[in-house]
Amino acid sequence: MALRIKSGIKRNRQHEKRRARNTDVKSDLKTQLKKFHAAVDSKDPESAKQVLQETESKLRKAGTKGVIHKKTASRKVSRLSKLVSGMSK
Repeated sequence: MALRIKSGIKRNRQHEKRRARNTDVKSDLKTQLKKFHAAVDSKDPESAKQVLQETESKLRKAGTKGVIHKKTASRKVSRLSKLVSGMSK
């Protein structure tokens, strides 16, 4: 119904673009989190710190872009940092 109206057509185009972008970012985040947990499971604090930096960057960027909520990104970063700091003790 809305696809016959110019503004509806444009909104649909925008929605499809955003949905594709959000899906890509979320998929990348999930992959990065798996890499992080694998690094933590290896019990090597140095590699875990390096992977944490990449993961933190991606989480914060997703929060800034609105893919995930900012506070969700912050909470996840905090929990991951806590895991790494617990390893070094």
